[in-house]
Amino acid sequence: MEQQHTKNEETKKIVVGAAILVLLAMALVVCYLAFRPKTQQGEKTFTVEVIDNEGVSKTYTGQTDAEYLRQALEELEGFTMEGSESEYGLFVDTVNGVTADYSADGSYWAFYVNGVMCDYGVDSQPVADQDAFTIRYESASN
Repeated sequence: MEQQHTKNEETKKIVVGAAILVLLAMALVVCYLAFRPKTQQGEKTFTVEVIDNEGVSKTYTGQTDAEYLRQALEELEGFTMEGSESEYGLFVDTVNGVTADYSADGSYWAFYVNGVMCDYGVDSQPVADQDAFTIRYESASN
């Protein structure tokens, strides 16, 4: 009898634990949906200013239906970028033929939208109508 009672208590603990895990998973999904980057559908006009390692600036103007920056940048005529793919998306290390190598000299490409550093990578940074992006070669040593 005692053994049956202990088994029932263990089963209850497992069921309660599983229910808590399901509720936590649901809460995480709700948080993601509430705080994920908001995108804008339809045609948008945007600008991109690239400031290279010599301080030379080049500005591009584009129109896109893309919701995220990577797609919009890939559509820009005369603009190129390269990098490595990871589980987090594209890590940009080369823009317009200029490579930033953090491991060699602390340099990297910083992405800004409307004067503020982007909160997301190029794969998940939303593009809104009239956004002004800046891609600037920067160095951690400065």
